[in-house]
Formats: sequence, structure tokens, C-alpha cells
Amino acid sequence: MRNMKHEIKAENVEFQLDITDETCPLTFVRTKLLLERMAPGQVAVVRLKGAEPLDNVPKAVRDHGHTVLSLTLEDSATPDKADAIYRLVVRRN
Repeated sequence: MRNMKHEIKAENVEFQLDITDETCPLTFVRTKLLLERMAPGQVAVVRLKGAEPLDNVPKAVRDHGHTVLSLTLEDSATPDKADAIYRLVVRRN
């Protein structure tokens, strides 16, 4: 799932959220609050870091009925996976 890619154009992304400095459960709380502000069909990019958010946030997004469009490593040059930042692209359903 971590390498799932779909063609997402920058003009289709209407919201951005950076939760790289947050810890669970705030990572999903902030993501959920963003999704609640969005209209159905709108797309957001969520930047996240750390194993727990990487596992929990995409799962929780799907569990709440929304679509995970992609989850990709933002910078493949990061030597330590714990410090790697990922881009999660979601569509509100």
C-alpha cells in the first residue's frame, strides 16, 4: 500500500495538511477535522511522518468511508525510515 500511486495533478488538490510534527491520536484527529470541512469529491494532501501515523491514518481514512488515492514517499533520500515523510492523497466521499 505504501507505494500505491495514481495520477494526481496539483490543480486537483484543494487542501493540504502537514501532520509531520503531530503524534497519534492527533494525527488522525487533525485529518478527520480536515475531511469534515471538505465537500464530497474534494482532494487533500496530508504529509505524515513516523510508523504509527503511516499505518493508522490511511486505515482510519478508509474506515471512515473516504478514498486513499495514493501514499508515496516524499523524499527517497531520507536514510532513516522513522524520519521519512510520506504524502497521503485522499478524496472525501
